[in-house]
Amino acid sequence: MTGGNDLAGQPAAETEEITKDAFLGGLVQLLQPARGRHRAGLDAVYLAAAVPAGTQGHVVDLGSGVGTAGFCLAARLADVRVTLVDRDRFALDLAACALELPENAAFAGRVSIIEADIGAKGSARHAAGLVPAFADHAIINPPYYADGRFRASPADARAGAHVLDARGLEPWARVATDIVREGGSLTMIFRADGLGELLEALKGRFGAIDVIPLRPRPEAAATRVLLRAIRASRAPMRLLPGFVLHEGTGSDFTPQARAIMREGAGLTPPPPR
Repeated sequence: MTGGNDLAGQPAAETEEITKDAFLGGLVQLLQPARGRHRAGLDAVYLAAAVPAGTQGHVVDLGSGVGTAGFCLAARLADVRVTLVDRDRFALDLAACALELPENAAFAGRVSIIEADIGAKGSARHAAGLVPAFADHAIINPPYYADGRFRASPADARAGAHVLDARGLEPWARVATDIVREGGSLTMIFRADGLGELLEALKGRFGAIDVIPLRPRPEAAATRVLLRAIRASRAPMRLLPGFVLHEGTGSDFTPQARAIMREGAGLTPPPPR
């Protein structure tokens, strides 16, 4: 699909090649650049799947990009309304255009957009609309790599989606703490080897933390972790059974993974506390 005049006011170079891509077996349609910027992947899909069934209320997708996780969550859970938050105006414009697609009509009315910089001072965030305690839940798929661990050209627009700044996860944890009401929840996905960094950022802010390792195969070490936590809770952390994406040594996905990716299923809920 070519962007052409679909995005008024945007540079022609950024609208020449826009693809329309189906997620969740066609329940969600995304618009995203064909190249040169971050493209949606499975991490955002699993992030949306990790929000427990029955969740209701206002969910804020911090660092939403073109809306992958937020769209998938809104399509999956009919009782949530979702706000996409990003500083990238171009990505948000693509999300806005995608919300006008007829294929997304089932959830489009429950999705809104805020342009805001998560790394900005509190006064600037609040003025943009990220006001304290206005969310029941937050979901975050942050950049995965510390500055210096990921090589990217300064001109590469994908770098901002992949590289944390010198403050690491601190700004993300601080904003989630600010916007999520006490007793509300946070769901994140991150590198498995960054779990310690993630837990440190949430220390004293979120508790009742559940960690779900994501493993590519049954015998493989986890490469990602899903984390669910409760704002201001003092309950201890639980390490839950891992989730396996592929069967055996091939590329076939497990039935559970296929159900998430193609049918909008959720992850199996953990046992009650």
